[in-house]
Amino acid sequence: MKKYSVFLFFILLFALFSCNEMSNSSKQTTMAVDSQQEFLKGTFGYDLNFLKKYHKDLVLLEEEGTGAKVIVLPAYQGRVMTSSAQGNEGISFGWVNHEFIAAEKAVEHFNVFGGEERFWMGPEGGQFSIYFKKGVEFTFDHWYVPKEIDTEPFNLVSSSKSAVSFEKEMHLENYSGNQFDLKVNRSISLLNKAAIETAIGIAVPEGVQAVAFESNNSITNLGKNAWDKKTGMLSIWVLSMLNATEQTTIAVPYQQGDVAKLGKVVTDDYFGKVPSERLQVNDGIILFKADAKCRSKIGLSPSRALPLVASYDSKNKVLTIAQFTLPKGANEYVNSLWEIQNDPFSGDAVNAYNDGPIEGKQMGQFYELESSSPAASLGAGESIHHLHRTIHLKGDKINLDKIAFKLLGIGVDAIH
Repeated sequence: MKKYSVFLFFILLFALFSCNEMSNSSKQTTMAVDSQQEFLKGTFGYDLNFLKKYHKDLVLLEEEGTGAKVIVLPAYQGRVMTSSAQGNEGISFGWVNHEFIAAEKAVEHFNVFGGEERFWMGPEGGQFSIYFKKGVEFTFDHWYVPKEIDTEPFNLVSSSKSAVSFEKEMHLENYSGNQFDLKVNRSISLLNKAAIETAIGIAVPEGVQAVAFESNNSITNLGKNAWDKKTGMLSIWVLSMLNATEQTTIAVPYQQGDVAKLGKVVTDDYFGKVPSERLQVNDGIILFKADAKCRSKIGLSPSRALPLVASYDSKNKVLTIAQFTLPKGANEYVNSLWEIQNDPFSGDAVNAYNDGPIEGKQMGQFYELESSSPAASLGAGESIHHLHRTIHLKGDKINLDKIAFKLLGIGVDAIH
């Protein structure tokens, strides 16, 4: 049975929350919190006021007159923490780990701040992993998220009301002892209505509130040596933590075709096989429960993946669309299995994760939509780019149906 890092990490994570003092880099207040107005927990205004307490460098992207807002934190590697389609009173779409942030204490392995979209890199496991030092066993005790994508801030390059950009130079070493000198560039842009309609290929109906942003991410080889199958290759990995409800389901369209040519449709046994009542593989679309009640994960290979994954929260009537770069013909993606691998470049292009309790502990009420770039075969000075776009649409079912049919071929009532 395949066991990836998240499985062991989640078992022990909460036991580590009380360890170590966190650095003071993100403790100061960025601007005066609006003490005259309080917001209910779960709203964007609540999260905005909360995060202002700990981050003097908080960046707020907003579009006047529409209610579209996005919070970005340089201290958390240019992470999008959350967004709203209806201003401060609207639903806060990103999962924010309030207790962990407020405790201001770091943990050794991974600091779980939450966040609607974060930048990571692969591979996580195997002989080319950047999460394990050379020669150690592939166990949680030896697994560490590199500080460059965990606790170190990204450098702010520029910002405006609608966009912000960052950069960061890194020096990493993989499990095989090979060095990687690189630069990360990351920019986040808030999309207006016209850009959203172009992205989804249909007009946003009247009465539907929308917020959308996209991150453009690149890594550049600053070293003298090429990255290849002998040294190992890195990849861009984008992960979105979103608030789960009992009525939330992930919808993953996939490329249909012969198993002999395209391989299996979905990997569904990361933490043991996903129960059948939680995973439906229908013609052309996979439905995966995202209620934060059963820890489980699925993945699609590049031969099966399409550049789109979605979710629908019928409780709040929110359709979420994630779109991302999926280069045609690219079939080498890094493998994150926690072992010395026979094929280190047979990994997933798309993943989805549902949190849940294990041994009486749980990370939080969230699910994840994830995308990856191909393995970066880069010569000196060369770069690879990966775009990930998130669109939230809130409105009545009749209008959301039009969008769901356009993008997924099914209505929102069928996503359950």
